Amino acid sequence: MESFSQVPPSLDEPVVLVVMGVSGCGKSTVAALLAGELGWPFEEGDSLHPKANIDKMAAGQALTDDDRWPWLDTVADWVDEQLDAGKSGVITCSALKRSYREVINRRGSGVHFIYLAGSRETIAARLSSRHGHFMPDSLLDSQFATLEEPAADEPSLRIGIGPTPEVIVAEIRDAFGWTETTDVDPEAAPKAPETPSPAASDPGPTAR
Repeated sequence: MESFSQVPPSLDEPVVLVVMGVSGCGKSTVAALLAGELGWPFEEGDSLHPKANIDKMAAGQALTDDDRWPWLDTVADWVDEQLDAGKSGVITCSALKRSYREVINRRGSGVHFIYLAGSRETIAARLSSRHGHFMPDSLLDSQFATLEEPAADEPSLRIGIGPTPEVIVAEIRDAFGWTETTDVDPEAAPKAPETPSPAASDPGPTAR
């Protein structure tokens, strides 16, 4: 049975869902599908990185906190713009540390994190078959070392990455009680990128 540390987000009020996790967990695919089903604006958080960060990661160098703070502020700005306009939205962001999530959720409400959890082995296999992304799999160990899974007092939902992206999206909607049909805005509904087939052995959803 799922349980939330805080009241699950309601469709009656604007909310921004931050799909988080290490590189290769499927953030972009799941977030794009979810935004498309809900008819909400979608932003790829990696696209908000300054070029210096992208170049550093492409060279196999892990980002420092000093590298990340300006990027996290930009992610938080996007979140605030949505909520200030009375709009919901979906954005991807690794959000590996609690302190990073506190920046993104700096207003203290209107934000809910969806943590896509998977084993290092499963995610490494995905990264080895992925092309066209600036994060080399050599940085995966660094990301897992940095990762602080959301705690019980954070507004979050933990979802295992074992099922297909479509099933994961259905699990998210079921966990939030968002099972009703939503009218989709064609301008807001992004196309999901292709990903390799996930392993079927990872855990299912655990809400926090």
